[in-house]
Amino acid sequence: MDNKTINMNDDEVEIDLLQLFRALKKRILWIVGAGVIMGGAFGLFSKFAITPQYTSTSMVYILSKETTLTSLADLQIGSQLTQDYKIIVTSRPVISEVIDKLKLDISYENMVSKITINNPNDTRILSITAQDPDPVMAKDIADSVAKTSSEYIGDIMEMVPPKVIEEGTVSDKKASPSNGKNAMIGAMLGIVLVCGLTVVEELLNDTIQTEEDVEKYMGLTVLASVPLREGEAEENKNEQTLRRSHMHNKDDKKKGKQGDRK
Repeated sequence: MDNKTINMNDDEVEIDLLQLFRALKKRILWIVGAGVIMGGAFGLFSKFAITPQYTSTSMVYILSKETTLTSLADLQIGSQLTQDYKIIVTSRPVISEVIDKLKLDISYENMVSKITINNPNDTRILSITAQDPDPVMAKDIADSVAKTSSEYIGDIMEMVPPKVIEEGTVSDKKASPSNGKNAMIGAMLGIVLVCGLTVVEELLNDTIQTEEDVEKYMGLTVLASVPLREGEAEENKNEQTLRRSHMHNKDDKKKGKQGDRK
């Protein structure tokens, strides 16, 4: 790990993986903090700002004849009709009639976006799922679509209409949004953001910091290094503080003299 590097474009850029790891380790508190803050923000936004949605599902059974299905051909025809019915269920005549029955002030396109049609594999059953902020309305939409489409199919295709085998129920659990899932997404985004900024900053930092940097960037060999004496770093800080205070005092005196002249 110590000597692992990634060379890019013929040594134009060298990425020291260990150096990146150390940089990330130094900012571990920033990374964790960003994950907590972003996760909390996304979770709160999901809980208080996004309208919860509820779903309800009705199921209909597709028949191909007025009599009981007894042959393989009848079964195949029933499966083929199921695909046709999936399109007819969300057709404009059916949806428009549902809107009128329920006395809804909504467009055809918006109503269709609330409805999902599924057909389990190797079955002649259609599940009609409706989604709405009101769980009772979601049930009413699912049931109304199932009954209206069944009647419409029977009339237009001159055959026995599909049978409603299960009506929708009023759900007490919301289908979306998932506050926990959104919080996890926010936490991951926060962590990735801070890690990405740290990596970019490290890659763009070309200052000489160690003896290895001298050899790597300048091609020179370090013969010796003089360490700081004990307490020297603190003395340098104190000298810088004194110089700054002297500079501020001089500025204040100059301003005072200019005020007296005026």
